[in-house]
Amino acid sequence: MSGPRRDPDMVRPYVRTQGRIRAREDVRLESVVIAATGPTDTLGPDARRVMRLFAGADGGLAVADIAAALELPPSTVRILVSSLMDSGHLASPVAAIDDQPDFDLLQEVLRGLRSLV
Repeated sequence: MSGPRRDPDMVRPYVRTQGRIRAREDVRLESVVIAATGPTDTLGPDARRVMRLFAGADGGLAVADIAAALELPPSTVRILVSSLMDSGHLASPVAAIDDQPDFDLLQEVLRGLRSLV
């Protein structure tokens, strides 16, 4: 029988999340987040890794994409992203309500599409 596992990359999730066990309710795997400006030198190593992903990104990234890129458990990344949102380093884009099409127009388009079939 071998001794305890000594994998240098093996860090427990609660260490990565600094003891935090829950993400905000609005942070799901399909949630898209964008980077805000601000210093990242005070962040932990995993938070800095998350922020570095946005250096080459033109837009937002989904939480699931962040987890895949960092090869971390999705639940851990949800908590990391939530912490970064709380600190103002990440934000979730909000759709402009004024730019939404009228419901009656959408119904008319749907009726037209159904008549084509």
